[in-house]
Amino acid sequence: MGIPLMAVISLVVFVLSSLAGGSTGQAILGPTASPESIAELNAQLGADRPVLVQYGDWLRNALSGDLGTSVTTGFPVSETISSRLAVTLSLSVGALLLVIVLGVASGAVAAIRGGATGRLAEVLAVLGRGLPSFWLALIAVLVFGVNLAWVPVSGYVPIGESASGWVQSLIVPVAVLGVAETALVAVVTRAEMLSAMRSDYVRSLRSNGYPWKRIVFKHIAKNAAGPVLTMVSLVFVGLLGGTILMEQIFGMPGLGTLMVSATTKHDLPVIQGLAVFYTAMVVVVFLMTDIATGYLNPKVRAR
Repeated sequence: MGIPLMAVISLVVFVLSSLAGGSTGQAILGPTASPESIAELNAQLGADRPVLVQYGDWLRNALSGDLGTSVTTGFPVSETISSRLAVTLSLSVGALLLVIVLGVASGAVAAIRGGATGRLAEVLAVLGRGLPSFWLALIAVLVFGVNLAWVPVSGYVPIGESASGWVQSLIVPVAVLGVAETALVAVVTRAEMLSAMRSDYVRSLRSNGYPWKRIVFKHIAKNAAGPVLTMVSLVFVGLLGGTILMEQIFGMPGLGTLMVSATTKHDLPVIQGLAVFYTAMVVVVFLMTDIATGYLNPKVRAR
């Protein structure tokens, strides 16, 4: 299922990129270049051939592991992606950990304690989902980076260069990226745990005198884990897309900035490579989610 899906998405991306207007030669040479120069460069790059012919050549090479060469830098696409992958994964995985720790914990506490705590969680969730990420990012830059000067406001420090610098360069973008999704996961966690708490099975256990803590951890949490895990996987996919904006705002050289640059310069090999990579990531995430859900829920595993 994964390979056909990647093939379909790559075809759609290829066709849409070709229909977007302009050409690779025009994007490289700029608006002041003569039509003859643009046509000559397009011919050299093979960008003047029919779209399906170009796609067929790309697909044949991709199936053999060759994603092509960037027409703007001359470097292999696979190397270009791998050189920037650490930045995007640091952002998305860091935000995901924040979402899991704070979102699940606050949702569980709100469900178990109820009352004012539950209502407060709902209010914070609405606020978290309603505030635009770019607005939060700009406010965070002004407050923590400019006024207080606690953390860097732009750039990325590789962990191999400085572990402390790596952490400092990620604190603000990770927090901004994860805040809205943390609120969403908190709401879902609370709703699923409340649903499990109100089930006849849990009521029966409580009436029979089972310890409340044991009921919560062994039954309620386990029953709520499946839907929450599914939501977390969807959140991670959203975080991968959200890194594009964060990388632009904080000047981080990740896959998001690479995508924007490749789109601007009409660098089809890089655009195609990124489309395949992101699709593969989504397929892997959903596959791992299905496996984990089957482990948590024997009924799903049996199907």
